[in-house]
Amino acid sequence: MIPALAIARELRDTTGAEVRFVGTARGLETRLVPEAGFPLELIHVGQLKNVSVATRLRTLMDLPLGVGRCVGLLRNFKPDVVVGVGGYASGPAMMAAILLRVPTLAFEPNAVPGLANRLVGRLVTAAAVNFEETRRYFRRAQVTGTPVRPEFFAIGKKEQGESKRLLVFGASQGARVFNELMPRAMTRLLDAFPTLDVVHQTGGRHGETTLAIYRDLGIGFERVTVTPYLDDMAAQFAAADLILCRSGASTIAELAAAGRASVLVPFPQAADDHQRKNADAFVAAGAAEMIVESSLNEERLLQVLQQLLADDSRRQEMAESARALAHPAAVKSIGEMVLQLAKRL
Repeated sequence: MIPALAIARELRDTTGAEVRFVGTARGLETRLVPEAGFPLELIHVGQLKNVSVATRLRTLMDLPLGVGRCVGLLRNFKPDVVVGVGGYASGPAMMAAILLRVPTLAFEPNAVPGLANRLVGRLVTAAAVNFEETRRYFRRAQVTGTPVRPEFFAIGKKEQGESKRLLVFGASQGARVFNELMPRAMTRLLDAFPTLDVVHQTGGRHGETTLAIYRDLGIGFERVTVTPYLDDMAAQFAAADLILCRSGASTIAELAAAGRASVLVPFPQAADDHQRKNADAFVAAGAAEMIVESSLNEERLLQVLQQLLADDSRRQEMAESARALAHPAAVKSIGEMVLQLAKRL
């Protein structure tokens, strides 16, 4: 939703375009889209990935109804272009646009497309992608990058000094594996680096339990900040020497924009294992280290963190490699692609 809203704002603010969203009742769009001032149409679409056979069959039976609902919405709204950003509603909306011969643009921030974009990849008019290797899944694909807030691009190079900061977070919901392992590794990590401080974002559901683990282990909070949420993530990235996190599309785009070294632990239940493939791309570029969650334990986590915190030059090389993957003009490039498609009418 973050890139989708960025694209919508770019079109509205620079061209005066009228933008309408199509989503589902269970998605973040029900809160974020109205807050951003855009109208939202809801359709019913079930899940196809990581669900039971019965649920998958119901979804397949309902799919024509979802496409039909989108056909009606498009005939009423008469868009010049339909942009698909993946997700449950994207497939039916893009299929409806293709049936009505409305120009379509697929946006794919992950290294390997999700199901919705894979289904329409060869049928869309054009595509905007984040990785060069993703172009092969689409027609007329351009590497534009993923829209990221300007505050991340404004982050400068981290000056090396005696003090260091480790930032740990697992997206807005936190990551249970970080919340369980970090407290157990913390004493040895702090002993190994006397000037290190740690900021650990737990997610709302795990805040109290993670704090309790730290307390039970006798770890004080003079050098460790444990909080359910972090409001200003750009400021947190700017202060960090090393970041331990998941590898969702928005996170890796922010790591690139900020130019920060990271240890990526892909979420193993992510659809189509896309977080693993995102992390693979960062590792191949020399921008990150990856630990697969199935092999993650206290000793392995401690080993990787200690090695990177002790090696200033290695972290700097990773930071520079990450920044080389950034696309500061991503949202402008995608907006220009949308306008070019509209001019083809």
